[in-house]
Amino acid sequence: MVSGCFPLQRDVRGDYNPSILKSEGGAVRAGRPESTNEVPLPHADSSIAGGEFVRDAQRKLAMIELNTVTKRYGSLTAVDTVSFTVTAGECFALLGPNGAGKTTIVKMLLDFTRPTAGSLSIRGIPCSDPECRSSIGYLAENHRIPPSLSGWRYLLRCAELLNMSRSAAEDHCRRIVERIGMQGREHGPAGAYSKGMIQRFGLGAALLGDPKLLILDEPTSGLDPIGIRETRLLLESLKAQGMTIFLNSHLLSEVEKLCDTAAIINRGTLLVKDAIAAIVGDGDTLEDVFVRLVKG
Repeated sequence: MVSGCFPLQRDVRGDYNPSILKSEGGAVRAGRPESTNEVPLPHADSSIAGGEFVRDAQRKLAMIELNTVTKRYGSLTAVDTVSFTVTAGECFALLGPNGAGKTTIVKMLLDFTRPTAGSLSIRGIPCSDPECRSSIGYLAENHRIPPSLSGWRYLLRCAELLNMSRSAAEDHCRRIVERIGMQGREHGPAGAYSKGMIQRFGLGAALLGDPKLLILDEPTSGLDPIGIRETRLLLESLKAQGMTIFLNSHLLSEVEKLCDTAAIINRGTLLVKDAIAAIVGDGDTLEDVFVRLVKG
């Protein structure tokens, strides 16, 4: 919902809100020196004719790594020895039916819960270390805005938590409102917003601070077909700029259009992880392959 890193801050209702994360100077930081284990990202000035970001230079850099990760809740194994890597600049989809373990993996990446066994890292830094969450934007599936706040006030409050000056926050939020297509609706109370409008402002908050990694849990939940297409186009533009995108989604046709790679899990077990072009055979769609693998 908003880019940043721990420690957790309290939201406007006084509850701990894992989406509001402390930062420093607009660029998100954990408030301590940079880890020497961090994998550096290529500078955004790298380009080819037309200004397109060179994503190939990032391909060997691991942004996210899971190594034989297991998560148990009592006798229930939610995630079972899962391993995969997402490289910097990759647009990756984690797919599976409800209860497959997708959200549990997201929670472990953000250190909301910890693995029973195995390890997870972001930019080469263990996910238990707050530094790994620097420059991350996160959108939860059930994102909420306090009903008394307008979308504009919500974005401003999130920007101020990133230690932006008032003028910088207002300028940044204006650009965000344009990017999410909410001009003219940003000053109404959130209590009158549709779920799709709430979701758009949540995605906008995730883009504050110019994160390098977006983790999105059902980013198009509640959106109409036009909103879904606009969200995909926005994510495509971020992908072209070299941002790493990790998303969960049940809209497999949209995943097939947007993502480079995908993993399919079921009952906590990884079934496949590969380039979408390699997963989808001749005459098949991603949905065809998904149903065939999940149903066994």
